[in-house]
Amino acid sequence: MMIVLLVMAVTGSVLFIERLLFLHRGQIRSTSFLDGIKNILAKRRVIEALTVCEETPGPVAAVVKAALLNARSDPDRMRFAVQEAGIVEIPALERRLGSIAAIAQIAPLVGLLGTLLGMATTFHAFMSGGNEYATALALSDGMWRALLVSIGGLTIAIPAHLGYHFLSGRVRAIVRDVEWAGNEIMRYLQTEYQADDEAEIVSSEGVIEKPNDDGKEAGAV
Repeated sequence: MMIVLLVMAVTGSVLFIERLLFLHRGQIRSTSFLDGIKNILAKRRVIEALTVCEETPGPVAAVVKAALLNARSDPDRMRFAVQEAGIVEIPALERRLGSIAAIAQIAPLVGLLGTLLGMATTFHAFMSGGNEYATALALSDGMWRALLVSIGGLTIAIPAHLGYHFLSGRVRAIVRDVEWAGNEIMRYLQTEYQADDEAEIVSSEGVIEKPNDDGKEAGAV
């Protein structure tokens, strides 16, 4: 059972480090990132904004990119594209967290099983040895070895529980950033960005009439 606990400890440590690095890479300053995207879009550099999204890791950039690819679409189609991007990205954040939670829950049970097996082995040795009474030294030695397995199980379970809740908190923070970024970029594209487009169209196609010297209206200026 100690070998089993050792394997679980190594596995849990590897999973925790991998998830920690993955979430650290995927969590960006969403407010600063979105402000930068808006500044680029204000200059009508959509390709540059898409390039920035592709070069930025994490689900926030992926959701913003999905919205930019549908900037000229109707609101329902844009919302569907953003939701689809979120559905693809969020499960990747939660991957392997269930394994860490399983280790945290199973490790104490493995320790308890090892303790019971150790005590059963100790008492079985007395029965098979033919001794009428068990000495205190023999009992204490067997129970000490058996209790070590429970101690090992709890030693693994407590950090695993803490690591799972820590990573879950990081995932929830990233999910909130994804939801906020998706709503904010859709609001910007459907209001300010389209309003600027309409203003440019009006200014480029507008006709200004002014009187000439003999009081007649001139043509378009």
